[in-house]
Amino acid sequence: MKDQIKKVFSSAELVYENKDYTSATILYFKAFFLLCDHFLLENQGLSPKDHTQRFQLLKKYYPEFYEFLDTTFSIYRETYTSEIEKEVCDTIRDHVTKIYQTVE
Repeated sequence: MKDQIKKVFSSAELVYENKDYTSATILYFKAFFLLCDHFLLENQGLSPKDHTQRFQLLKKYYPEFYEFLDTTFSIYRETYTSEIEKEVCDTIRDHVTKIYQTVE
């Protein structure tokens, strides 16, 4: 899973450098989901089957991840229909980067 996390995060960085902040945001969220799943599997032996189950498990085992996801998931949903501004992408990027650096 670490290889997949690295690939997705690296892709997010490349897309960010090309100033496609909507696509970068999608990829940063995907990296975040993979990071969450990594922590859940490594530390609790659990693998969520969907976003709903991921939310529930994060709320129980990783409240700090849950809080971030709870307050930003609407941004992820916005990526389907709206263009994401650089400042919004930067917020997501900064948070995900901090977590990514702990497993790198």
